Amino acid sequence: MRFVFLRRRRVRLGLAALGLLTLTALIYYARCLPEPLFNTPYATVLEDQQGRLLGARIAHDEQWRFPRTDKVPEKFATALIAFEDKRFHHHPGVDPIAVARALWLNLSRGEVVSGASTLTMQVIRIARAGQPRHLGEKLVEAVWATRLEWSADKAEILALYAAHAPFGGNVVGLEAAAWRYFQRAPDQLSWAEATTLAVLPNNPALIHPGRNRAALLAKRNRLLVRLHKNGVFDEVTLQLAQSEPLPDKPYALPRLAEHLVDRLHSERPNGGRYQSAIQADLQKNSQAIVNRFQEKLEQNGVYNAAVLVLDNRDKRVIAYVGNSSTRLNTRERGRHGRAVDIIPAARSTGSTLKPFLYGQAMDAGLILPNSLVRDVPSHFGSYQPENFDTEYSGVTPASRALARSLNIPAVRLQHQLNTARFHATLRELGMTHLTRPPNHYGLTLSLGGAESSLWELAGMYAGIAWNLNQPERSPSQQKAWRPPQLFATQPEKTATGDQGQAVISKASLWYVSEALTQVDRPESHGLWRYFSSSRKISWKTGTSFGFRDAWSIGYTPRFTVAVWVGNADGEGRPGLTGVSTAAPIMFEIFDQLPRETNWFAKPHDTMKEIAVCGASGYRAGVDCTPVKQMAVPRGALRAPICSYHQSFFLDPSGQYRADSDCFSPSALTRAIQFVLPPVEEYYYQQRRADYQPLPELHPDCAAKNPPSRNMALVYPRRQTRIQIPIQLDGTRGKAVLKAVHRRAEARIFWHLDKTYLGATRDFHQMPVHPPQGRHRLVLLDEFGERLEQEFTVVR
Repeated sequence: MRFVFLRRRRVRLGLAALGLLTLTALIYYARCLPEPLFNTPYATVLEDQQGRLLGARIAHDEQWRFPRTDKVPEKFATALIAFEDKRFHHHPGVDPIAVARALWLNLSRGEVVSGASTLTMQVIRIARAGQPRHLGEKLVEAVWATRLEWSADKAEILALYAAHAPFGGNVVGLEAAAWRYFQRAPDQLSWAEATTLAVLPNNPALIHPGRNRAALLAKRNRLLVRLHKNGVFDEVTLQLAQSEPLPDKPYALPRLAEHLVDRLHSERPNGGRYQSAIQADLQKNSQAIVNRFQEKLEQNGVYNAAVLVLDNRDKRVIAYVGNSSTRLNTRERGRHGRAVDIIPAARSTGSTLKPFLYGQAMDAGLILPNSLVRDVPSHFGSYQPENFDTEYSGVTPASRALARSLNIPAVRLQHQLNTARFHATLRELGMTHLTRPPNHYGLTLSLGGAESSLWELAGMYAGIAWNLNQPERSPSQQKAWRPPQLFATQPEKTATGDQGQAVISKASLWYVSEALTQVDRPESHGLWRYFSSSRKISWKTGTSFGFRDAWSIGYTPRFTVAVWVGNADGEGRPGLTGVSTAAPIMFEIFDQLPRETNWFAKPHDTMKEIAVCGASGYRAGVDCTPVKQMAVPRGALRAPICSYHQSFFLDPSGQYRADSDCFSPSALTRAIQFVLPPVEEYYYQQRRADYQPLPELHPDCAAKNPPSRNMALVYPRRQTRIQIPIQLDGTRGKAVLKAVHRRAEARIFWHLDKTYLGATRDFHQMPVHPPQGRHRLVLLDEFGERLEQEFTVVR
């Protein structure tokens, strides 16, 4: 009994051990494959919207290994299976027939002449690279191969092989090999090219130029004959394929968007495949245009340019030229910053933010679309802005001031609006480079005192077009101000702060867009209005201080084209302006885009029709003439009423102003006239010969009436702080005080701190060098009018 008991116990223990061993084996078998099977770095591959290769960067292990694709081209798959594993579609990872054949051959010949590896086993061997080659490793490969067949279908296994097989040198995978050896995608390979690559992983060294070429050619041709015998193709195809030469040395890969590829490669170190929304043909043409203009710009010491083109329907990037790529040697290329991707780089904005300022000013009720804005010498403390041409218009319509990109009206508007308010709006529109508080930028914010990038500005201008393309009463602008979308499929990111409230109203954006169509184009495009075939474009240029950055950004309902020209190191060059260097590039790229027949519809539902003064552009007052009806943004209903029309009486001759103290009321004629303040009038009438100043007061009336306001100070203005510079010889310079008078022949007598300085006629300017501190300036004219102004001289 004891013996039987012990025997049963041993059996139970044996069965338990066998069960445990079986369970362990099953667990090992289920978990033997690593996840992922291949843990290797990949090249960074960028494709266009149709999947065509734009460029690639080698993997970090210095191998040209493209990320796996799900589909293997039929020609390569047919050739590979015929050459490596003709029963591939029928075995479970290990081919028993091939194993039996290999055993018989190896035993009968006394040496290893056949390996019996299937394609699945070769995938495992590549995944386990570096393992010693012996029988035990062969068994592991066989086990792993059956496990891979259990978890993946045949198409997946073929894709794994095609993505990781060696093709000679540092070329890994079918796709990299097709581009390196034949300059085309795998699905475009001929039969000769496909069979060449099918036989290559069996002996990758055959690809080296000058060595083993005959062996590779013979191997390829034998496979072609086999495919012909299998009925894959006909005799003519066989002969044509056999006549094709073998590839020479590897080709360089396409470089259609090299800076974007570099950007992706640095941001994603493990590589990957990225399908962009870029259009390959447009990308190629845009790069060629940039390079052609760059050759001319280099003559002026300007070495860099960048272009970004967006489709406004979804803000997808359809062309990305990060820098020019004209031929330079390696040293010059590095010295001139050709490797720098300009598009995300922060640069001075120049005047490119003015459209958003004018739009916000309309919504705030500061101006109407054509309101007259002041364009006269202006001082804000020690800050004195100037127009680019250093001239003044006196007053000009807001739309024209925007089209001409006048600096002084923009600064005055920003001052009225409040810099902090404008700063907050720009942040909502997507300007992430505004990292400092508003007072850091001050009134220079709209003139280039801030930094942004081509990426951000293109997105902001495309946001205008996106807004205007939406149906009336669109509920939100949230999508309008999201960043540009780089990839064909990409989660949408929205700008912060906009939760349904319009950042800038659609009505104001429409008027801004209309004003920007009137910007004077470069000489070669200056007559566009006279040709029906010309494209209507809203566009804006910008030039930063010191001629360091030149911008030109334009948009239509469908497209936005943004261009930057300059030097990556920030060196300024004479003549580097937006209109002369960046704008011609922008217009040529627009010529590459499809024509559009529609323009932005006027958003009537977001406007209100009011009476507007035809002369001043403000809300019509009782004395305004002419008066016209105009649909304006609803926010602009708070705009001021016109104050430029004055009502007065004329004497019987109609030449002088008069009143009832001098003439009988029945002899007087009431008149209304458009009259500007003295400073504005002084500059305005220099450009407008048709301007009629206010008639002089009749001599008989002048003695009975106090003098009217005929004199005004241009500089200094109220509460001005003057800083007098030190000259090169160490002495203090002078401040030039300036005044204007309605009467050209009038004399002005100048007094500073009760000290008589002198008299001026015609041009009323007085140089002074007062000491530090507070001073009082008094001006008297010969008609008795008096002006007083205090100012402070600071260090």
